[in-house]
Amino acid sequence: MFKRILIPLDGSDLAEKALPSAIALAHQFGSKLILIRMVEVSYPTLLSPHLTSATAVTMSESYEQAHRAAEAYLLAQQKALQQDGLDVEVIMCEATPADGILYTASEYHIDCIVMSTHGRGGLARWTLGSVADKVARHAPCPVLLVRQNAIIDQDNP
Repeated sequence: MFKRILIPLDGSDLAEKALPSAIALAHQFGSKLILIRMVEVSYPTLLSPHLTSATAVTMSESYEQAHRAAEAYLLAQQKALQQDGLDVEVIMCEATPADGILYTASEYHIDCIVMSTHGRGGLARWTLGSVADKVARHAPCPVLLVRQNAIIDQDNP
């Protein structure tokens, strides 16, 4: 049923709340887990002509450092999941979170997205925006949203 499950991770405890549900589904269906991490690219020189080339170099180094740290995080997650006998792939994506998730889901023929959400509603969701909301509305596949305060039963996803 779910051959390829996408799990967006940003390094936070909240994002990792989605892992137990994804792991349970992977064990149940023999699914491949695909971990994705977004690295947002910004172009501040377009916003401020007063930035110096030294600032641009520092920002480039900062971006590269963030990219390496994000990749190391994903590889550590991959290793831990593989030790549990799971088939795991990692993807780094340069995009905004929702757009990167939606693009990857389409391009990699994802069967299910499992991700966490704050569970905000009403005005809070409208004013803060919601990656989970945009993904759930536009994804080309089912989306399982794990709420921040969810209690996960490993044996019954």
